[in-house]
Amino acid sequence: MDIRPILSALRRHKTAAALIVLEIALSCAIICNAVFLISGRLERMDRPSGIAENEIVRIQLTGIGTSDNGEALTRTDLAALRSLPGVKAASSVNAMPYGNSSWNTSVMLTSEQTVPTLETTLYFADDQLTDTLGLNLIAGRGFKPDEFLEWSVITAPNSKAHASVGIITRSMAEKLFPGQSAVGKTFHAGDDPVRVVGVVDHLVRPNEQDGQTAHEYATVLPLRMPYDRSGNYLLRVSDPARRAEVLKAAVATLERINPRRIITDQKTLEEMRATYYQQDRSMAWLLIAVCVSLLVVTALGIVGLASFWVQQRTKQIGIRRALGATRGQVLRYFQTENFLLATLGIVIGMLMAYGINQLLMQHYELPRLPAIYLPVGAVALWLLGQLAVFGPARRAAAVPPAVATRSI
Repeated sequence: MDIRPILSALRRHKTAAALIVLEIALSCAIICNAVFLISGRLERMDRPSGIAENEIVRIQLTGIGTSDNGEALTRTDLAALRSLPGVKAASSVNAMPYGNSSWNTSVMLTSEQTVPTLETTLYFADDQLTDTLGLNLIAGRGFKPDEFLEWSVITAPNSKAHASVGIITRSMAEKLFPGQSAVGKTFHAGDDPVRVVGVVDHLVRPNEQDGQTAHEYATVLPLRMPYDRSGNYLLRVSDPARRAEVLKAAVATLERINPRRIITDQKTLEEMRATYYQQDRSMAWLLIAVCVSLLVVTALGIVGLASFWVQQRTKQIGIRRALGATRGQVLRYFQTENFLLATLGIVIGMLMAYGINQLLMQHYELPRLPAIYLPVGAVALWLLGQLAVFGPARRAAAVPPAVATRSI
């Protein structure tokens, strides 16, 4: 099709054409970046935690008044909790995934190192924590009975005791010892040397400290935490369908053992995960709403402009029909016109999308917009434009030549 008549007609309607081009450009720039942000939120929400989320419940509690012997009471609590029907394992833990509160330390490869290689979350474990969390050990071994320390031992005045062995995540192992087996290697957690005895596939940190790349920099140390220091009991059930039942029985058991305590929270890990990612879900839905709104506004703008031009060009259309133009040729005329406008808008929109992404990278530490989003966005807007203009173009093609030539 000869596009010269189309360009000539567009030059006579510069303002309307420019508005459509600008609308398509803005939609392209915003939608490409919004879809990229949505995919990032969804990927973030889909990250594996490394734990048996659908089998774990958490009880958070605190003491009242004078402190009891925390270590002895913790042993009593855990023995009672582990004996409950439906409980597979139970532990007292200082921090937990999706709990937001974490214990962290810097990690160096040598004692002389001044700049830490990374920051890690410390999970203090009793003899059942790895089973309670359901961690997948991919290298090395678990802790031996004689490797566990009591909290009172390392916190005693002038004590030099520390956990000398640890289990780390695969992500942390690859960062510390790239291309090597981490088992048997030593790193320094703060001032204390720790020998790696095992590596687990995944174990997320309780929060987003140090960003997404450090999401799995976690270390498990063989250190028993009393309930009055940890505040958390984790229970792993044998049947996820019985979580509510087990949770109720566990709370009743703890209240019976020592009623001078307050149960401040009780949740399943799935509920904690849902709460943890609530902001991400809300942001994803908000961005989806923005994308849909922009597409609807863009489509309505194209429909409105095409309808206006059909009315303005009724006589022109009639002359073309009288000279032998078929309905199909009239239809293709408007579709080609829209394609040209959309192409110009998409080219400008791609440049704007790149610029917006540079600002997001600079101010919010977001990754670079993958190039694939640009052609995908272009195709989507081209299709949207063709669908939006199809109705007005059909109405133009349906105008009888005799009626059109009588139009003023």
